[in-house]
Amino acid sequence: MVIRFGLLLISFASLSACISHSPEIQSLCFRDDIGNYIIKWETTPQIDGTIKLFVSDTPDQFNKSKSAGYANIQDGITKYVTDDNITRKYFMLSFNDKYFKTVASRPVVMDSIQNFRDLGGYASTDNGKSIHWGKVFRSGKIGEISERDSTRLDGLKIKTIIDLRTNEEVTASPIGYKNANIVHIPIPIKNISDLVNRLAEGRIRKGDGILFMQDLYLQYVTENKEEFSKALSILEDENNYPVIIHCTIGKDRIGFMTAMLLSILDIPEETIYQDYTSTNDYLDLKRYSHLVSQLNYDGQEALTAMLTANESFIDLAFAKIRKDYGSIDKYLKNELHISEKQQERIKEILLL
Repeated sequence: MVIRFGLLLISFASLSACISHSPEIQSLCFRDDIGNYIIKWETTPQIDGTIKLFVSDTPDQFNKSKSAGYANIQDGITKYVTDDNITRKYFMLSFNDKYFKTVASRPVVMDSIQNFRDLGGYASTDNGKSIHWGKVFRSGKIGEISERDSTRLDGLKIKTIIDLRTNEEVTASPIGYKNANIVHIPIPIKNISDLVNRLAEGRIRKGDGILFMQDLYLQYVTENKEEFSKALSILEDENNYPVIIHCTIGKDRIGFMTAMLLSILDIPEETIYQDYTSTNDYLDLKRYSHLVSQLNYDGQEALTAMLTANESFIDLAFAKIRKDYGSIDKYLKNELHISEKQQERIKEILLL
């Protein structure tokens, strides 16, 4: 018995030595001040060898017979030089022709659209998968857009725009892009008229602005279930992709919907919060300077607080969900009526 057990251990050790474990690869892509792409990576454990860089206008098709550059794996960084500011680029990193990683710059360059970014690349806890690049984008309003931005949206092959703005917002600024199916699911902003009047009359302070935003996020949780359910259900149909989720500044209604979507995709909560607060990096508050200049000091502070993606707002919504409904998963299934089957379908489409 001892001999047989010893042989079993030897056989298991030999088998383990033959199994090749893929390294964990983390990558990041961004554009520098002159528009070149900077690509960074780390591998765990560290591996030696050569990186091949492949470039494409789509995340699904790379010509592996034509490399755009080489780098030493241990360098951890390379640059792709380009003067093309219209066509979005995706990159595939080939590690020793054995391991592959696709990456892109999360923000998408736009002239007339604020806060436009890709949800691709976020790592899921679902078997090490991540969100497919170029499938779901989030943005501020797509009103009167430039010709170059229209060309950029064409290049992204956008099929569907989910517009969460109110009827009044749509009337004031209709979507200027005509080459996609627009699905309008209006989510109201309660007491907005009163808020505007109080701002104009100088009867509001920073704390009032924060309380208004907190009430707004609690409203999303308890009063706008049907609207968010409809919006999420659009993502069950692969024929609707690529999709843009869209509202006026791309922060609040989109922020809550994106948090629900990322929860479906088993994205860690820390990442969900980071995605939410990154609006602060992509929102140009100078565009609202004409509004701010008309307010007194208290009004300016209040408006700034309301335009800021404050982590406490989304945290309040999550806390409300857990307190009243038990968990995010129960809320999705029982309140938004996104069943397990529907969630699995969304995962099939978006995770790879």
